[in-house]
Amino acid sequence: MAGQVTERPAMASAPEYQGALGSLSVNASLPEVLARGVQELRAAEEAGNRREAARCGLAVAEACRRLGRIEEADRAWKASYRAARSVGHEGAMAWALWSGGTLARQRGALRLAYRLLGLAAEAGERGGDVVVRGYSLAGLAETGRIQGDYEAVGRLHEQLLAEARRRGEARHTVWALEGIAQMHRNTGSYDQALALFEEAAETASRAEDRRGWAWALRGIADVVSVRDGDVERALSLLSQAEEACREIRLTGALAYNHKMRGNVLYRAGRYEQARELYQQALEEFREMEEPRGTALSRLGLVKAEARLGRDTAHTAEELADLRTTLDRIGLRHARDMVDKAAAELGVGTLPDHNGDGEGAVGPVLPAVGAEALQKADVGGLR
Repeated sequence: MAGQVTERPAMASAPEYQGALGSLSVNASLPEVLARGVQELRAAEEAGNRREAARCGLAVAEACRRLGRIEEADRAWKASYRAARSVGHEGAMAWALWSGGTLARQRGALRLAYRLLGLAAEAGERGGDVVVRGYSLAGLAETGRIQGDYEAVGRLHEQLLAEARRRGEARHTVWALEGIAQMHRNTGSYDQALALFEEAAETASRAEDRRGWAWALRGIADVVSVRDGDVERALSLLSQAEEACREIRLTGALAYNHKMRGNVLYRAGRYEQARELYQQALEEFREMEEPRGTALSRLGLVKAEARLGRDTAHTAEELADLRTTLDRIGLRHARDMVDKAAAELGVGTLPDHNGDGEGAVGPVLPAVGAEALQKADVGGLR
């Protein structure tokens, strides 16, 4: 899907850290970002500087979101938006909407995520802020990707990758490479997936983007585990990624790292160890109110316990409940994973308990998502 890097990208930056926080590194620890953000936000509010309050509030919202402090993040992005709106600053309004849309996706509110990210892209265009517009389009693409509609978002990922390379935006280059790699991995094109994850890791390393590097290592570990059965290499890569996650305090990324470690151990037949990791990840996701990670950890836990002797009826009941949960969120790819698990574990056909009438028979994307993606115009970033 993607070619190779032709130019050395610039160092990774964090454009969501603005105003008095603009000097913060993309690798700054999240507790540090939060403490500085709160301090500068109070100073801006005391000075009556609403535009600066919007900027500092954005950093507070993003630090809280990434630390799993969901309610605080929700209050912070809304306050940032109100401050930006009070001074009529479209760019700052767009950044706040982007933060709110990203939080909505993290919470599993995908329709709201599409709506807020679409509004963010429009506000960014009106305000002439191509960076926030690019981030918002990427957010739309990622929301569609985690729902499993690769046909709808594959081309957008490719376009955003080309644009990120043209502009020398290392962080977005890494994001796009990883997204495309994940789609290849999920469709069984392991060689292509591995090449892209490795390119993402190299690009992130050269750009000193510890966050992107950690996610790329997780992707590499997944592929070498499922394709090659190389357990020790996969675990070593995940250990390196975990160290980076702990340095920056990436709560969500760390939980996904633990879930992936469970996947690697499960594939190796080390079911008791896998169960422990899935349980750990499940508790972490529940603490940060992350329904997608919660559901995927539950799936791993059900599979591990089935391998350790849990009775078939209980396993079938758990899988059916999980499928209903994933339908409700709108994660079609993950729903397919449940059906594959049922076949793998020999529990028979699962009962369909879709109370809301939605499920695999309907369209993958909600109407608001399809409309938002149709409006996504990468050309507007030039």
